[in-house]
Amino acid sequence: IEEAARENAPKGMPPRKGQKLKFVSLDERKTNHERIVTNISEFDRVCGGGLVPGSAILVGGDPGIGKSTILLQVTAAIAKSKKQLCLYISGEEAVAQIRLRATRLNLTDNNVQLVSATNVRNIATSLDNSNPPILVVADSIQTFYVDNIGSAPGSVSQIRASAHELIRLAKSRGFVLLLVGHVTKEGNIAGPKILEHMVDCVLYFESERNSHFRILRAVKNRFGTSDEIGIFEMTEIGLLPVKKPSAAFLADGEISADGASVFAGIEGSRPMLMEVQALTAETRFGTPRRAVVGWDSNRLSMLIAVLETRCDLPMKGCDVYLNIAGGLRINEPAADLAVAAALISSIIKVPLSGKVVFFGEIGLSGEIRSVNRSDIRLKEAESLGFNTAIIPMQLQSAKPHSSSKIQNLKRIPIKHLKELVEYITTRDTNKTRIPEHLEHKE
Repeated sequence: IEEAARENAPKGMPPRKGQKLKFVSLDERKTNHERIVTNISEFDRVCGGGLVPGSAILVGGDPGIGKSTILLQVTAAIAKSKKQLCLYISGEEAVAQIRLRATRLNLTDNNVQLVSATNVRNIATSLDNSNPPILVVADSIQTFYVDNIGSAPGSVSQIRASAHELIRLAKSRGFVLLLVGHVTKEGNIAGPKILEHMVDCVLYFESERNSHFRILRAVKNRFGTSDEIGIFEMTEIGLLPVKKPSAAFLADGEISADGASVFAGIEGSRPMLMEVQALTAETRFGTPRRAVVGWDSNRLSMLIAVLETRCDLPMKGCDVYLNIAGGLRINEPAADLAVAAALISSIIKVPLSGKVVFFGEIGLSGEIRSVNRSDIRLKEAESLGFNTAIIPMQLQSAKPHSSSKIQNLKRIPIKHLKELVEYITTRDTNKTRIPEHLEHKE
C-alpha cells in the first residue's frame, strides 16, 4: 500500500537546479524608501504621506467621476517638483484628447510624455531600460492585452496577465505604477479579485450624483492607513483639495429646521463634522417607506425599532427619509446618536441648535455605548464654534486625556435614549412642548 501511494503522489518540481536567492536583513539602510510627495495634500494623505517607489496603486470609480483628471494632475505635479520623466499611457483616449484636458487644467508646462497604446509587450519593452521614469500611469488596465493570450481585452486572463507584467516592471525598475480600473454596476472594480491583491494600494473615487465633491477613499494600503479619505472639489481647473472638510459639509449658519443634527465622526485618521438630515411624514400606504442616502438602511430600521420600543415614539405609521448632507457616506456606529437625534427632532417637530454635536453608539436596549477617539471629535467641534456635545456616559467617567484641555465645549453625558428624548423636548420650555400623543406612557 505504501509503495502504491508513493507512485500516485505528485512528483513536484523537476530535479533541475534553481537559482540561489539573495536575502537581505530587515535593517537594510542602503535602499532608498523616501516617499514621492505630490504636494496635492489630500492625495498624499490617502496614500499615507506620498507615493512609495516601486509601488503599484489601483484607482477605481464610476465613469466621469475624475479618475483620469486627478491622475493627470498627480503626474504633472511630480514631473514639475522632481524634474524627472513621467509617462502617461492611455488605452482609451488619443494623445490629442489628453492634451486638451492638460490645456484645460493648465498642465502643459511639465515633463510628462504621452502615448496611446494597449499592447503590453510594446509597453514593457519601452519601460524596461536602465533609465526608467519615476512614475507611470496606465489608463485603464481593462484596455490592455498580452498578445500571446487569445482572449479579448478586459477578460479575466488578460487583466491578470497585463497587471502582472506591469507590476513586475514597477518592482524591478523602481517606478510608481498608477493603474486605472473600471467598475461594475455594483461599484466593484471589474475583473478578478486577485487584481486588488496584486497591487499595494487600492483607492476608490466616490461621489453622489450631481455633487461637486469627490471623495478618494483608501480601502487597502500596505504603506499607510486603510479607510483614509481625501476630499476634493471638482472645478473648471480640475480637482482641488478641500482644506477644511468639516466647514465645507456643514450648512451655512445655524441649523434652524427640525430633523437636522450634526455628527462628530472620524474618517480614516481625521475628525469630520457631518450634517444628518431626517424627515418623517405620515404614510399614505400600508407599508411605511424607508429611504436612506449615505447610511446603512438596516441600521436605520434598528434605530426606528428601538425608538418605538424603548421611547414610545410612534414611528410605525411614518415614512422616514434619512440623508447625509454633502454626498458623504457614514460607516461607523458612532453616528447612531446623531441619527436618533435627527429622527426625534423630526417626529416631535422641535429644531436642534446648530451649535450641538452628537456621537455615540446605541444598543438594542436603548443604552448609549462608548466610542473611540472622542478627544479629537471634541476638539474638531470646539474649533468650529460648537458649544455643546452630547456624549455617552462612559466617556465622562473615563480617565481624561487630551479632551480635558477643551474648555469652551460643554459635555452632556447620557446613558439611555430616553434622556436624549427628554433633552430635545425640554430645550426651550416656553416654545417647545412634546405633543400629547407622543408623551411617554409608564
